[in-house]
Amino acid sequence: MVLMVIVFLLLLFWENELTEDIVLTSIEQLHVDYPQNAAPLRYCNYMILQRVIREPDHTCKKVHVFIHERPQKINRICTSSKKMSCPNDSDLFCFQSETKFRMTVCQLIGGTTYPACRYQISSVEGFVLVTCDDLGPVDLQGYVE
Repeated sequence: MVLMVIVFLLLLFWENELTEDIVLTSIEQLHVDYPQNAAPLRYCNYMILQRVIREPDHTCKKVHVFIHERPQKINRICTSSKKMSCPNDSDLFCFQSETKFRMTVCQLIGGTTYPACRYQISSVEGFVLVTCDDLGPVDLQGYVE
């Protein structure tokens, strides 16, 4: 009986570890907020805490972008004819959206270690730049207004 409980706990722990890695790498989990959350006045602070968005060393992210568009429309960016070298990494290819998307840009204004981060909110419209694999968008590389 004790052995069964130990095996169950190990399986549960292992499953949670796998799930956490998947969630952390999902562009939809990190950057898509559609329909836009009706969060309190401090939208950025609320969303970044809710989605546990931080740097790998647990420091506050300097800038984070939320896209307010349907995931299906974001997935179509990978079929865009606008393929180019990514501005931040010339070894990667980026795809630019054909249309402008509504976004919220969260700029760090206070704090250094997560969760004590404070952000300023800016609403923008721009073309989204993403890297893609065979399954769709992998990472948001930025945007162009």
